[in-house]
Amino acid sequence: MKVDVLLGLQWGDEGKGKVVDVLTPKYDLITRFQGGPNAGHTLEFEGEKYVLRSIPSGIFQGGKINIIGNGVVLDPLLFKQEAESLIASGHDITNQLYISKKAHLILPTHRMLDAAYEVAKGEGKIGTTGKGIGPTYTDKVGRSGVRVGDILHDFEKKYAVAKSRHETILRSLNYTYDITSLEKEWFEAIEYLKRFRLIDSEHVINGLLNEGKSVLAEGAQGTMLDVDFGSYPFVTSSNTICAGACTGLGVAPGKIGDVYGIFKAYCTRVGSGPFPTELFDETGKLLSTLGHEFGAVTGRPRRCGWLDLVALKYAVMINGVTQLIMMKSDVLDNFDTIKICVAYKIDGKIVEEFPYEINEQIEPVYEEFPGWKTDMTKMTSEDEFPEEYNAYISFIEEVTGVPVKIVSVGADRKQTIIRYED
Repeated sequence: MKVDVLLGLQWGDEGKGKVVDVLTPKYDLITRFQGGPNAGHTLEFEGEKYVLRSIPSGIFQGGKINIIGNGVVLDPLLFKQEAESLIASGHDITNQLYISKKAHLILPTHRMLDAAYEVAKGEGKIGTTGKGIGPTYTDKVGRSGVRVGDILHDFEKKYAVAKSRHETILRSLNYTYDITSLEKEWFEAIEYLKRFRLIDSEHVINGLLNEGKSVLAEGAQGTMLDVDFGSYPFVTSSNTICAGACTGLGVAPGKIGDVYGIFKAYCTRVGSGPFPTELFDETGKLLSTLGHEFGAVTGRPRRCGWLDLVALKYAVMINGVTQLIMMKSDVLDNFDTIKICVAYKIDGKIVEEFPYEINEQIEPVYEEFPGWKTDMTKMTSEDEFPEEYNAYISFIEEVTGVPVKIVSVGADRKQTIIRYED
């Protein structure tokens, strides 16, 4: 058996949580392989809405095993809040959820460092969520991090060493803070964490594969936020691409199977950073309103623009995408004309390959398509699709060279249409 990977192809917020939930019945094991609690996956079903930060989105389906992998950075306090909320809503996750001992812990002082670094950057700030994710990954790469497995062995000493180092940095930045109450709650959350199965996840995952079990790896954020291949430096601190599933779970490249690439029928971005197709007019505002474009965790408004095929082709290439999944088609239901960016104009030259760096000097080159002017939210089969919508999908498939396997026409898990049935 192989690990199928599901990840975002844009700047995050593509709707990965919903699709994982829809696909979960096909799999025995669901895993998260990178990212932290800034990644909010929203799921809606049976009249309820749930937002997951660190727990895999397969947690709601039929007692499947869910693993938080070693590539994730975990905030015990936010994890406790998330887990308690799920349990209170009737989902007992203690037997389903395993946590890798090699996942790194977000400490209270990591949050302070995150805020202090943003203040120090001034106008050049990245626009982080302030949850300490970047500083935690910095410690990981700097070989001075604290891991989940450390809570079982001489933990207070390891914590004190890390905290002291962080406090030295905070003093040098003249940053004023008080973590007294936060730290108390954080240590209570550490004790709560011990209720769950803390495992050597690489052995467990590979063992299950050898037993013939099927595995789905769930990514966080999106390809254009990848620390190596995204719009650097306005990126996240982990590898959000398919290769991150190998390092974030401990599986060999040869064990990767299908790669599901998720994208919206248009584009959004949260926080700072370049965004070539961003719309600053009434159309952009309308996309935001119709798409309810606010961060699942932060509540921050998302910037909106037309679909960017230059970036999408790049993401397909980097990830080796085998099947595309298009979300939020219904948001475009009432537009007379819909645009797709097919190239960039840079210094007077037309460029179809994603460049080394993107900035405000890039001018998107668009192709226009007639809108379908049809309410798609009640549709249950591709046989009902209007011709204009089929043309939109066909163009995307032609340019990317990858079939659009699934389309979403609403927020509920039932509003999902699978094309090209196996």
